[in-house]
Amino acid sequence: MSLPNCNPIKNTFFLTLLFVSLLSCKSDSNVGGLALYTVRDAMAENPKTTLEKVAAAGYDYIEAAGYADGAYYNMSPEDFKAYAKSLGLETISTHQSSITLSNADQQLADAKAAGFEYFVVPIPPMGLFHYDDATNTMSMTGGVENLANILDELGEKAFAAGLKLLYHNHDFEFKKDADGIIPIDYLLENCNPKYVNFQMDLFWVTKAGANPLAYFEKYPGRFKIWHVKDMGKDGKFAPVGKGTIDFSKILAKKEQAGMRYYMVEQDQTFDLDPLEAIKISHTGIKGFGFD
Repeated sequence: MSLPNCNPIKNTFFLTLLFVSLLSCKSDSNVGGLALYTVRDAMAENPKTTLEKVAAAGYDYIEAAGYADGAYYNMSPEDFKAYAKSLGLETISTHQSSITLSNADQQLADAKAAGFEYFVVPIPPMGLFHYDDATNTMSMTGGVENLANILDELGEKAFAAGLKLLYHNHDFEFKKDADGIIPIDYLLENCNPKYVNFQMDLFWVTKAGANPLAYFEKYPGRFKIWHVKDMGKDGKFAPVGKGTIDFSKILAKKEQAGMRYYMVEQDQTFDLDPLEAIKISHTGIKGFGFD
């Protein structure tokens, strides 16, 4: 494209207008983040093509859920970061359930090299998490005090590595354990906020019968990332905007919550192709006012 004239001042003005226009177009169409767990099968089969489709669906940033053997989706941390960046995708957070106190230094270094800001512990680590296939329920062993101590230690390591540690909830953390303790409350009250904060999964909070707004009010500033995940009338996962959760009411309290990013996620899309589901959810989040 040729510039309209050769006057350097006018050319600079023209280029500035063009740049602002391009930014405006991007902000109108690209919003929010995607948890790549939603498209995990496609990421396992062809990660680069899938990331291209995620960017084309209108997402600005991503959360990984595919770390193994020092690589993200079979790419080195540096290559994964570079490829995402080439598509206009920012690497914000990563779920790494395999972290332990002994391998933390390496995992955190890899996450930092991949450009992530947040390191998310998605379940109680180090063998503490249990899933019962027969009842489709989740639980943990070892006690919540033990979990809090592990998270604090991991959080200190993350801080030293230049990362921020978050713990991601499911529904069982909102239910009293054998000792009559509500695990999420214990973690919020006992983990050091300098080192440990939280990623609130809005579906699982709702599934547990808890109120996100009550948690924002009681523990302001602790919920740095949200998983925006809708629930159908049947209680199952649904694309954002096709379910029953009033995200607009929750979004109105984002500052109180401390939310800095949100990630669209749908654990199961059933008869709907995940890559189609993320397009529906992208339209849905804009309808609720997310940007």
